[in-house]
Formats: sequence, structure tokens, C-alpha cells
Amino acid sequence: MNWAVAHRIAGIAAAQAHRDLGIDRTRYVPVHQALKRADLVGMAQPMPRLFGVYLSPADKGPAVLLNANLNIVTQRHTAAHELGHHQMRHRSAADDDLSPALRWGNGSWPDEEKTAEAFAAWFLMPRPAVLAGLDRICQGQPTSPEHVYQLARELGTSYTGTVRQMQNLRLLGADRARQWAKISPAALRSSLTGGTSLPADAHVHVVTAVSHLQQVHADVSDVLIVQENKASLISLPKGLVRWTGAGQAAEIEAVVMTDEFCGSAVLEVSAPGLDEPMQLTVVRDSPRAGVHDVWPD
Repeated sequence: MNWAVAHRIAGIAAAQAHRDLGIDRTRYVPVHQALKRADLVGMAQPMPRLFGVYLSPADKGPAVLLNANLNIVTQRHTAAHELGHHQMRHRSAADDDLSPALRWGNGSWPDEEKTAEAFAAWFLMPRPAVLAGLDRICQGQPTSPEHVYQLARELGTSYTGTVRQMQNLRLLGADRARQWAKISPAALRSSLTGGTSLPADAHVHVVTAVSHLQQVHADVSDVLIVQENKASLISLPKGLVRWTGAGQAAEIEAVVMTDEFCGSAVLEVSAPGLDEPMQLTVVRDSPRAGVHDVWPD
């Protein structure tokens, strides 16, 4: 099976999963909730060289085991990959190497791994959610890799994976997708923060007027930058503190999430030209640990 066929199969399976699990296809996909809705027993614990494990009903499943040491983006992708195994009625599978390139060597992935990997992309990045995000970010016309990076932050996905999915959706040409995929996320974070470096797993979330009433899914050390002229923070929930990066102009408002932030909170911002204060819900989206009965929704 080639990758084109795998994506066709997985795209159909992901759309059916969205329908069956009651997933809103126009926004960020709550994959950990999806595992619960699919009646999968879920657990996350530290595992030195393991992404995740799927146990089929034939092996006393269905169940999913995730690596609690992964960052949230990688854990979300792994959860969607394992969900794909379940939705497509695959055999039990263990993703037992942190480097897919090393694991599969020449790139000749087994068919079930190809379709599960493709399922993860289509499940986390359905076309309606991608189009809605691009409309907010760049009026539907991505002209820079920063636009794709911002989309990845809205969807909770990796930058490279988002570039590839946009090519699958025919929203990026093959040549541009290859060029943009070579750009490191660190370079894009630096571009958005005016040259300031951040911790390796930290992300940058850009907030504008069109972010009003949207959700921002972030984790500790992530930075939220308000790109509205002369914006001013009205409220600053506990666990969000003002951030002044070395490359940021003094008049730009930015906050960083600390470990004190729990659950979700509303951030309010005013700016000249806005009829009312901008409100956005900030959600701490940390990697899950323990059993799924205690995972936050």
C-alpha cells in the first residue's frame, strides 16, 4: 500500500470517527476525550522508549497506553495514531522507538502503521478546522510558514505535520510544502517573538482581534503575544504573567504560562478600535498522566 492509498482510507475512517464520537470538525480536536468516547481504556505513564501501545479486543482490550513523558503535541498525535488502530480494527501494536525514521529504516511502513499514521493527521486536522483556522490567521491565504505555524498552534499539532496535511488538502503546492517543511519551528518561534529564544518545547500563540471568543490551548512556558496596536490586558488570570522578550517592542502585550496555571481561565484584552474587550479562553493542555478517569476534559 502506498501513502496515497493509506491517506484515502484513513481520511474516510477519520470522518466516520468524528461523526461517531461527536467531534466538532471545525475546531481543535480533543483527542483524549475521543479515546474515552470510543470506550477505550486509557492510561499514560513514563516509558523510556515508547510512544504508545494499542491493545485490540483480541488481547483483552480495547486499551491505549501513552507515554506520559512526551510533550503535549507528540502525545496528542500518538493518541490519535492509537485511536486509528482501534477505529480501523487493527491488531495490537506497539510504537517502540522514539524515532520513526530509525524504526522503519527505508520508510517501508507496514500497511496498518501507514493507515494509523495517516488517520492521526486526518483526525486532528480535518479540512473544516484547517479552513476555519486559516481564515482567522490569514484570510484563508497562507503566504508564509509563520501562518502554518500559527495554524498548528490552533490545532495542537506539529508544524511539519501541519505542512504535510495542508499539502494533502491541496492548500499548499508540493514545492512550497517541501521548502516550508525544512524550516525549523524554533526559527518560526524566533520570528514571531522578534528574535527571542524559548525553551525547546515552548510555543508561541498569536492573539488578534479575530481571537475573540476562541480558545488557546497552551502549556507551561508557552507565550501568548497580542498583535493589536496599543493593546492592554484587562485581566490577568493566576498562572499567566507578563512576558517581555528581548526582541519585543515595549508596547506589545505578551504573557507566559507558568506551572501555577490550572484548568482554564478567561483572558481579557482591550485595544483601540475594538467595540468591546477581546475575550479568549486559555486552556492548559498538558500531557496526560495516570488513568483516563482522572484526565481533564
